[in-house]
Amino acid sequence: MRSLPYDIEFRSRAKRAQAWGAGLLSVAALLWVWFGVLLLTPYDAGYESACEARLFTERSTADEGYSDGNKCTAERDWPELLGVLGLSVPVSVVGAVLFTGGGVSNRMAEHLAEVTRLNNAKV
Repeated sequence: MRSLPYDIEFRSRAKRAQAWGAGLLSVAALLWVWFGVLLLTPYDAGYESACEARLFTERSTADEGYSDGNKCTAERDWPELLGVLGLSVPVSVVGAVLFTGGGVSNRMAEHLAEVTRLNNAKV
């Protein structure tokens, strides 16, 4: 039979893993918000006019923008945006695994404690 300090330590580790998972999911959500802001908001690149939002512009990519003399396309090009989006993927996967694993471990520890309590009550 397991000892009470072991159960308490197991539950605290499970809750800690769940908290880390929630924190990483929050970071992933912030990366998604940052991606949305970069994609949907117009910006001032310090040139003569404000630049349109990347999603709503008719302009080309940075490679074609330099030859046309358009500096707005180079300021927020797709690789930067996709880099932010790509960074959110491993963060969200690790966060989801930690959150789910911590929650399942905590529930299993509670279930085991309940089963043990019921078995001890029958004896």
